[in-house]
Amino acid sequence: MNKFSTECFKTSILGEPVAVMCRAAGNKFLFSNEDKLVTGWWPDSVKKIFPARSDQKEETKRLRRLLPQFLKPEALKSYIGTMDIVARSHFASAWENKEEVVVFPLAKRYTFLLACRLFMSLEDSNCIARFDHSFQLLVPGIFSIPIDLPGMPFNRAIKASNIIRKQLMKIIKQRKIDLAEKVTTQTQDILSHMLTVTDDQGYHMDDLDIADKILGLLIGGHDTTSIAITFVVFYLAELPHIYNMVYEEQMEIVRSKASGELLNWDDIQKMKYSWNVACEAMRLMPPLQGGFREAIQNFTYAGFFVPKGWKLYWNAYSTHTDCEYFPEPEKFDPTRFEGNGPAPYTYVPFGGGPKMCPGKEYARLEILVFIYNLVKRFKWEKCSFEETKDEIPQGKKSPRGAVSSEVVVKFSSALGGLPPISGLSVLWSGLNWAVLMDIEQILMGPAD
Repeated sequence: MNKFSTECFKTSILGEPVAVMCRAAGNKFLFSNEDKLVTGWWPDSVKKIFPARSDQKEETKRLRRLLPQFLKPEALKSYIGTMDIVARSHFASAWENKEEVVVFPLAKRYTFLLACRLFMSLEDSNCIARFDHSFQLLVPGIFSIPIDLPGMPFNRAIKASNIIRKQLMKIIKQRKIDLAEKVTTQTQDILSHMLTVTDDQGYHMDDLDIADKILGLLIGGHDTTSIAITFVVFYLAELPHIYNMVYEEQMEIVRSKASGELLNWDDIQKMKYSWNVACEAMRLMPPLQGGFREAIQNFTYAGFFVPKGWKLYWNAYSTHTDCEYFPEPEKFDPTRFEGNGPAPYTYVPFGGGPKMCPGKEYARLEILVFIYNLVKRFKWEKCSFEETKDEIPQGKKSPRGAVSSEVVVKFSSALGGLPPISGLSVLWSGLNWAVLMDIEQILMGPAD
């Protein structure tokens, strides 16, 4: 980028010509021109895993009209108690009395449990376990090399998505029976609402389309958030002074509550510093590396001509670590988010514009409830890498390319009466950092 252009450059991603937009101006241009100059796009490999049976753009718009009812502040307030219950149960069963745990898969389990509970009112542990097994095969294959041969990640992902759809269809069938018998209501969760809502012509959504939408929500509702949680734990282990401030903030909330009392909306609003820490973790290690668009007409940007049909890619990391927007960009500094916070279009872990992630506030609650339940139970510190060298898979790559699969930290109880954890292993691998990019570093031809 420095050698050729700081605004944009040409590359090839999965065989498609792509203009990569850099810096805040690039983010603003793409986010401000949705459905004018650009529209959403995914590689064909993704479309094979999630085949569309109708007009995808219209269905996406329809889904975005449905979600606000369940993601608006009034609805989110009612989720906090349930999130706290799920978090308490999760820590009791998966963290306490363990010598060592790996954070990333446990964070995924926590966010997946929440998604199943809040989107589908699903609590059956056996059913959730079957879902979870299939998701472990699905997610790694989404951006894998699209080779549909037995044993390849892409092939496993296609099979897993079909298995998940079949499981969802069974749940949908039973839910329709429950709705007809008035065992449940149409406002119970997103699934019930999708089954009862009609379009302008009075038609209900197709069951298979509903299964696909729930599948997408389950992926979006847990995978990226679990990455953010993992790195919050990592930075709290690495930076004791940051941990101490988060601990004091959370313990003040603990002291204000009666024994066994659940978190509420007011408690969440008090977690300002904890959320700043989470934001800074997502700045340095954005769980969503970027997103694709497709040019729907010819246009010129930064003096370069972009033809209709070309694909475009915005990248969070290019602005998150730009010293013009974030002085000392490698430094972990939660105070960046005090006051008005970063300038517009410079901090984009949830995207931006009309297609900004509608679950941003939902993710905030997930992360903060997790931090609260973790910090009030345990204190941890980083150990030497060599202590677990025999257990660490070799050849795993960190986002910076260094071999750094796991970081080990030791735990002790933060509150009296709770079982201590002697160790925790923070997973730092297999997080699908970005689509593999064959960067040609060739400037696009200048505009005429």
